[in-house]
Amino acid sequence: MIQLHFYPSTASMVPHLLLEEMGVPYERVLVDRSVDAHKRPEYLALNPNGLIPVLVDDGLVLYETAAIALHLADRHPQAALLPPLGSDARSQCYKWLAWLTNTMQATLIVYFYPERWVDAGNAAGAAEVKRHAHAKVVAQLQQLEAQLAAHGGPWFLGEAYGVLDAYAFTLCRWTRNFPSGRARDLPALGAWLQRMLQRPAVQRVLANEQLAPPYV
Repeated sequence: MIQLHFYPSTASMVPHLLLEEMGVPYERVLVDRSVDAHKRPEYLALNPNGLIPVLVDDGLVLYETAAIALHLADRHPQAALLPPLGSDARSQCYKWLAWLTNTMQATLIVYFYPERWVDAGNAAGAAEVKRHAHAKVVAQLQQLEAQLAAHGGPWFLGEAYGVLDAYAFTLCRWTRNFPSGRARDLPALGAWLQRMLQRPAVQRVLANEQLAPPYV
């Protein structure tokens, strides 16, 4: 049985979405971040970085969201969540997956936790870091907007739903309470987010994680 160690509305939503989309049996294991469960020895034995998610698949322990997403898509090819191996689309998928995790997600983390990048008690410095991170994320959303607008298809790479849709949806959700420059305010991204919300697997994940509106 696959185990997904998760916490609502975090990066663990990516594999959560994929598992629901695939329809494979799995178990959700709540890692209660509100009581620092991700810093306890039993969790650090799974992920020494103390970050969420972790996936346990028949004894294989994986962390890093992008790695988990690729693993699930490879192990369950019948779900067709990756383009064909060796295709240009597959290469584009790798590029965007790396960008989502290394560039956009990393910048969002700076936005939400600016105090990590300044000395303790430096509130003005943290506010400045947050302001710059916000501007960077807004610019990054424009790249997602351009990608969707360029091909005009319903999903991130065009006609086929896949891993990138789950990842981009999760990160775009994190902008829902931005003071300005939210993903939902851009025409192509906003329409895509509404299509995502219509998918039964997405609806199940929102219910499973007991999330409340606004969803995006």
